[in-house]
Amino acid sequence: MADQNPSDISVIYCTAPSDDSTRIARELLERRLVACVNITPVRSLYRWEGHLCDEHEDLLIIKTANHCIDDLISTIRAIHPYEVPEIIALPVSKGFSGYIDWVMNETV
Repeated sequence: MADQNPSDISVIYCTAPSDDSTRIARELLERRLVACVNITPVRSLYRWEGHLCDEHEDLLIIKTANHCIDDLISTIRAIHPYEVPEIIALPVSKGFSGYIDWVMNETV
């Protein structure tokens, strides 16, 4: 595919325990639901079931085609250890056309 529209892709944020982040990323890549996953350590503070939590996790920054998002969400929910994992899709409004094309070509 050539000259895809940047709005055809999204960046997904997903946090996960450090012990699980690589496994999740590899599963998404093997299923060709994503083109790339960056994994970076983060500290997350949040409220869960009435308690304040302060956890060290990994943030997965996932690049994918929009047509893969529903399957990506289903897959993450099936393999993620959290009851309610963070899965947030952010639209891409602009980007380097070569990169946009690459993301579209790497996802099915």
